[in-house]
Amino acid sequence: MAAKGFDMIVIGAGPGGYVAAIRGAQLGLSVAIVEREHLGGICLNWGCIPTKALLRSAEVFHLMHRAKEFGLKVEGIGFDLAAVVARSRGVAKQLSGGIGHLMKKNKVTVLMGVATLTGPGRVTVKTDKGSEELTAKSVVVATGARARELPGLEADGDLVWTYKDALQAKRMPKKLLVIGSGAIGIEFASFFNTLGAETTVVEVLDRVLPVEDAEISAFARKAFVKQGMKILEKTTVKKLDRGPGKVVAHLENAAGTSTAEFDTVISAVGIVGNVENLGLEALGVKIDRTHVVTDEFCRTGVPGLYAIGDIAGGPWLAHKASHEGVMVAELIAGGHPHPIKPGSIAGCTYCQPQVASVGLTEARAKEQGYEVKVGHFPFIGNGKAIALGEAEGLIKTVFDAKTGELLGAHMVGAEVTELIQGYVIGRALETTEEDLMNTVFPHPTLSEMMHESVLDAYGRALHI
Repeated sequence: MAAKGFDMIVIGAGPGGYVAAIRGAQLGLSVAIVEREHLGGICLNWGCIPTKALLRSAEVFHLMHRAKEFGLKVEGIGFDLAAVVARSRGVAKQLSGGIGHLMKKNKVTVLMGVATLTGPGRVTVKTDKGSEELTAKSVVVATGARARELPGLEADGDLVWTYKDALQAKRMPKKLLVIGSGAIGIEFASFFNTLGAETTVVEVLDRVLPVEDAEISAFARKAFVKQGMKILEKTTVKKLDRGPGKVVAHLENAAGTSTAEFDTVISAVGIVGNVENLGLEALGVKIDRTHVVTDEFCRTGVPGLYAIGDIAGGPWLAHKASHEGVMVAELIAGGHPHPIKPGSIAGCTYCQPQVASVGLTEARAKEQGYEVKVGHFPFIGNGKAIALGEAEGLIKTVFDAKTGELLGAHMVGAEVTELIQGYVIGRALETTEEDLMNTVFPHPTLSEMMHESVLDAYGRALHI
């Protein structure tokens, strides 16, 4: 059977792959996309979107308990875990179906199957109906990543869960251990803790949310502990002993070794790239610790072969993958796009309270030799935050003292995942402190705190 020819083949239909396919089609390329499981990838089906649906249910549940504060009466507060999970799965299904519609609208050929690179510009796809041969001048690998499993801590779907198991929880944990305090671990800890699980978080590094600015991590930790979480930092889970309905975790830290019993464990210790069985090594693609090595334009070094998203390394964020997809499609179509700057990509964690950041932490800025000016503004000084009943939070800004460049911004508190974009745009436009100070922020809004934090860095804060 003759191979079908395209201008561009995309392997993987997550937020990197499907966006690359759409942009390629918009630019007049003939595009095929291959997906082995679900359109939308992990993000839409098992990651970003369904977790936010779960966390929204937890947020509403939390607010129901606070009804009296707002002069409201609520009786018989409770939850139905199966219904919470069903809503989350429904949200994911709706969006995944929407990707199928976008593929049709943009005339992208969709093949559901497993792809293998059999030579330069050649892809074999194994489908339910057999094999199909495809050719293209350009191939984009966007196969994503999966949960890392550590020896002795492997998930079994019963007592020890991955994020996938947690997203379709069949029962409510009573005593929960979460291993890892990055975004995934903390979001699940926050969800189950809010619903009433006795939650312990173990982090091998010296603080929770270790990629965040140290002040933000400390603020978040205090909030988590106040909510009843137990946080164990600089601690390793050495092994798990599994018995009927229980897991005994062996913990080790500077104080020595100890054991603790749980009925559920969620392992969230990072990710590994889906690089196996694609035929990458045979083509001469360089792979480093399960990630494809690329240049700033996501080129692999093999002519016509690109890698985007999680498989191409951190930051492991859907919005980074999507932008790389657009950049690569424009390159393939003969354009001259700008490379993605990792330092201009915001990170968001949807725990209670939310955490968001962009750019350099204060410590990293100093390490890089900057003389810095740092501003802070607490939520307690903001009228909208008090009116919302969300007076716990902090906004921190870091500037280059010499040039006024905004080096980084870090936030913890209500709705900061929506606020951070203001600073992201500021960095993209190479904004200085003067530009931000002269911007009129609307009142009453949470965004006014962004203005005040800038003013504070220069000794000009008005409301504190």
